[in-house]
Amino acid sequence: MFVEAIEKVDQFTRPVHFILRYYTGSDIVPGTATLFFVNEDGFAVTCRHVARQILYSSSIYENYQKFKGELRRFEKDPGFETQRLFLESKYKINSENPIRILFNFIKCASYKGLTIHLHPTQDLAIIQFRDFNSRQYQGYAKFLKDSRQVKQGRYLCRLGYPFPEFTNYKYNKNTGDIEWTKEGRVNTPSFPIDGIITRHIGESNAVTGIEMSTPGLRGQSGGPLFDRKGTIYGMQSSTRHLHLGFDQVNREVITDGHRKKVSNYPFLNVGQCVHVDVIKQFLREKNITFFEADETE
Repeated sequence: MFVEAIEKVDQFTRPVHFILRYYTGSDIVPGTATLFFVNEDGFAVTCRHVARQILYSSSIYENYQKFKGELRRFEKDPGFETQRLFLESKYKINSENPIRILFNFIKCASYKGLTIHLHPTQDLAIIQFRDFNSRQYQGYAKFLKDSRQVKQGRYLCRLGYPFPEFTNYKYNKNTGDIEWTKEGRVNTPSFPIDGIITRHIGESNAVTGIEMSTPGLRGQSGGPLFDRKGTIYGMQSSTRHLHLGFDQVNREVITDGHRKKVSNYPFLNVGQCVHVDVIKQFLREKNITFFEADETE
């Protein structure tokens, strides 16, 4: 059903690789996200929550460096632990937030700078690869022209990079920092997932999103939602967890010949996508060229 469409969309859909380090250890946490290009001039769209990681990666590390520099002054102070707790609070350093984020655009373009536009209300962002001298993607997205075709029951597909299989990174003990390396696996395979449109998602009396019957996987955020022709209907953003109400509490079951009591609280995981009209309107506001699919294609 989607074989030719995936081959088409794959030409302009690319992964973003992330490596993160947290305050409490030297372990490296790999992650992925997705973007897709909308023209030949180096403009791509992705999720706002993805773009924010890229946009603020430098300031996050600068904040940690300031924390370390100030803490170093109290290394021989009897009240070191008290000062450490105070500075952790001052700089908002804790085990839940990363202290270092590095990112790597895979097979996008050789660029000299980035410009990032964050949508004010929706999980949408535009990334411009500035002054690039080689384009490593082919083609570009063609958006649905008539959004009245976004109907319940329509069968669509999403493409992204949910499983970070790249290994070209390490923790440098000499610098105390994480870094990319020339060794290891560089690529991460794409992964499609299909589903039908279940509901429209509204906000302020306007349709802003599309709900899908299947979840979007981690790493597929920013990936295109498309039909069997490769026409773009939206962009994968997040997954909603709908409580089904079929709860089972201390229910007795027999498994492997033994009686056991189990509890289960089932949820239905559904995908949430940014609507095609929201994407096109944001591109218009930023005067960025984009293309719509010919109805005869």
